[in-house]
Amino acid sequence: MAIQKIGVVGCGLMGSGIAQVSAQAGFPTIVREVSPNALEKGMGSIRKFLQGGVDKGKLAAADMEKTLANLKGTTDLKDLADCDLVVEAATENVALKKELFGALDAAMKGGAILASNTSSLSITELATFTKRPERVIGLHFFNPVPLMKLVEVVHTVRSDAAVLQDLNAWCMAIGKTVVRCGDSTGFVVNRLLVPYMLDAVRVFEQGLASRDDIDTAMKLGCGYPMGPLLLTDYVGLDTTYYISEIMFDEFKEQRFAAPPLLKRMVLAGMHGRKSGRGFYDWSTNPPS
Repeated sequence: MAIQKIGVVGCGLMGSGIAQVSAQAGFPTIVREVSPNALEKGMGSIRKFLQGGVDKGKLAAADMEKTLANLKGTTDLKDLADCDLVVEAATENVALKKELFGALDAAMKGGAILASNTSSLSITELATFTKRPERVIGLHFFNPVPLMKLVEVVHTVRSDAAVLQDLNAWCMAIGKTVVRCGDSTGFVVNRLLVPYMLDAVRVFEQGLASRDDIDTAMKLGCGYPMGPLLLTDYVGLDTTYYISEIMFDEFKEQRFAAPPLLKRMVLAGMHGRKSGRGFYDWSTNPPS
């Protein structure tokens, strides 16, 4: 396989998951964070996830040790210089990514692939921040990465066909199923999912049904594993709001506009599971 050594930029919720599945599949993986504290927190979450698998009998202790042996942390982008593939999983901010992609482009070896885990930003725009636009691709993983099987591989009009083949092979090697799509804001999943989540907020906001009745209706009526309001809490109200803003700016369609209630909850710090409060109270288990 052309892709042998992996770099991951960002060791937060998504980055740590990407680094973990890569290392579990046997790929030497180096993950970069901006500070030692952030790096240790991310690496700690990987160890905690793996240990949970061992405790439940789903993972052998020896396999956990092999995975951790394949992982290395750093705070220096230059340590990613010999990676064949670098996956960026930093904050969804164009200005930040512009600076980061420029630095990565300069640090990475010629022929290496630079991928972004962005869920909403234009891959074509991100590629313009580099001198290798034909080797810049979207790799949109889903949370939690170790459990979710899907990866959206997003190509642009400049994408090299051989790069897409290499990424498809790597995704299969780490146990993922690939859906390939063109570069349009939201790609496939968020293009369809975000309006559904926003409509659920509108139904609740208008008093048509209670929170529990909305979620129960969609679980039992459509066979979904969880209701839309609980899902919004899992995704993060702030994340959902941010993605909706990007999509509305792109398409100017009302279905992508954030409901006033969502905006106010985000302003109030009610971001869902990550903040302890959203549509549900996460101080209890299960959330109430």
